[in-house]
Amino acid sequence: MSLVGKKFPSIAVDAISEMGDNLKINIFEEAVNNNKKVLLFWYPKDFTFVCPTELHAFQAALPEFEKRNTIVIGASCDTNEVHFAWLNTPKNNGGIEGVTYPILADTNRNLANILGILDIEATSYSEETDSVIIEGSNVTYRATYLIDETGKIFHESVNDMPLGRNVNEYLRMVDAYTHIQVKGEVCPANWEAGKEAMSADRISTAEYLSAN
Repeated sequence: MSLVGKKFPSIAVDAISEMGDNLKINIFEEAVNNNKKVLLFWYPKDFTFVCPTELHAFQAALPEFEKRNTIVIGASCDTNEVHFAWLNTPKNNGGIEGVTYPILADTNRNLANILGILDIEATSYSEETDSVIIEGSNVTYRATYLIDETGKIFHESVNDMPLGRNVNEYLRMVDAYTHIQVKGEVCPANWEAGKEAMSADRISTAEYLSAN
């Protein structure tokens, strides 16, 4: 079920800084208390393959997000200790050394479960062990959330494990949402900062389509 238009769950999650400091981060409060937008991106596992390419791509774009008053936070279900080991592994050895934004360690999967982004193919009950058996990796898909200054989710997307994200698309989404906030206009397909937008009425749409 889509969470777009709803408030992001207000729940504190373990996290780690680039310096190895153990943190507690509440994404909703990060947005509201700092009056900033937040980009939260989830990846399946530390020390894997597509994942480090994404973490470095978000790091490279960090100055652009900062220009847009947007905080970037990564997340997976690995522990803080594993995160820190990966943060201390050189880039040329598959590591994420040089990443400076915080990374959530949702080891109890409380937030990932609320968001519904865990790779769980099926569950069954075992009478013999009196337990629920999970089929699937129980790690997160490549889910991305954009949250505004009120804590509302204005964009969400979920990629399957092999599909890396296009970081520039999230910059475009932030630009578009900010344009809507400031100008009160709506943004048509393929809109980019500096391009013409529209009023939310039939005449404006007709004029835009005629010109494009």
